[in-house]
Amino acid sequence: MNLKKFLFAGIVGGIVDFLLGWLFYGILFKNSFPSNGTENLYLIFFGCMTFGFMLSFIYAIGAQVSKCIPGMKYGAFFGLLLAMYTNFFMNATAETINYPMVALDIAISVLLGTIVGSVVAVVNGKVK
Repeated sequence: MNLKKFLFAGIVGGIVDFLLGWLFYGILFKNSFPSNGTENLYLIFFGCMTFGFMLSFIYAIGAQVSKCIPGMKYGAFFGLLLAMYTNFFMNATAETINYPMVALDIAISVLLGTIVGSVVAVVNGKVK
């Protein structure tokens, strides 16, 4: 594994994920996901960086992904799995489950994964 590719693609992917999360959750779907004012932006940022590094690691080690379209496919797949994982566990003990909100969150996560996955793949392919 090329450490430089892993780090650079992971950082860029994490930043893109953070900015897209702000766009989708903070602006476009603000009414669906209202802020309670207690969000810790540092933890949100580190979570986004984790996703960027996860994709970068998978692309660099196993899949050897360095082009946009395969990056989109893998990103969408891992975005779907991660969104289902978190939503299922978050709602496991809920008294009532808002299924449309679960579906919306999963759809947004797949879209974010698709975009971040393509960015990580392209950066992975460009870094020497």
